[in-house]
Amino acid sequence: MFYAGCHLSSSKGYLSMGMTAKEIGANTFQFFTRNPRGGQAKELDLDDIKNYLDFAEKNKFGKIVAHAPYTVNACSADMKTREFARMIIKDDLERLDHLPGNYYNFHPGSHSGQGADEGIRIISDMLNDIMWKEQKTTVLIETMAGKGSEIGSSFSELALIIDKVILKDKIGVCLDTCHVNDAGYDIVNDLDEVINEFSRVIGTDRLFAFHINDSKNPFKSHKDRHEKLGEGHIGLEAILRVINHPKLSGRPFILETPNELDGYQKEIEILRNGFTGARG
Repeated sequence: MFYAGCHLSSSKGYLSMGMTAKEIGANTFQFFTRNPRGGQAKELDLDDIKNYLDFAEKNKFGKIVAHAPYTVNACSADMKTREFARMIIKDDLERLDHLPGNYYNFHPGSHSGQGADEGIRIISDMLNDIMWKEQKTTVLIETMAGKGSEIGSSFSELALIIDKVILKDKIGVCLDTCHVNDAGYDIVNDLDEVINEFSRVIGTDRLFAFHINDSKNPFKSHKDRHEKLGEGHIGLEAILRVINHPKLSGRPFILETPNELDGYQKEIEILRNGFTGARG
């Protein structure tokens, strides 16, 4: 089964997102748990959640990805910012337990001059503080482009966080194609070696989801600006090699390209037409 989707607005609820996804040819999607700049989340609508879960089962949807707000910085040098991140992520995970078996993705954040080792320690300590044994959601740390003091632009930094997390069955990685390109992983010319390095350092069994983006900037630029498929420095052929790689099958591939719904629909069609695996 090939799971392709995009980022959708959660303002109308889970069932509405699921129906919109289906209308544009998707069978998964991503959404912000609340305003992407932070703030209070909407009150849970348990009937809407039940209706979505029924809809998803009937339409053979894959796992969906909840995304933390961009303002979350779990390893900030500022204690108030760190506490805000801890509070948001903890609340999100508790709410997502009503949608069991899905993913929660967050940016590891910037160490703000404290150093990568200290940032990694702070992130893992935060996760150990808020995650619990019966938790039904898998937490995903996103690969980053390496702007400024950003943590997570190398597989080794992500591995260090994961190694310090106690509940290892509830932690993994979301790989963003724009971010890894900009960080210096050559998915255009040497995808096999990038995957082999990920396997050596982290393990592909911890690679649970993808953000599929082209990049406005060249290889190793550390810029992080997404582009529409085929219009950037990665190119459509390289993107199709990613989704067709035998070691990467079965994951949700989420578009985060600068598009409206009609643009996402066209790109999902491109991905489906270019996917050579078994159709589901």
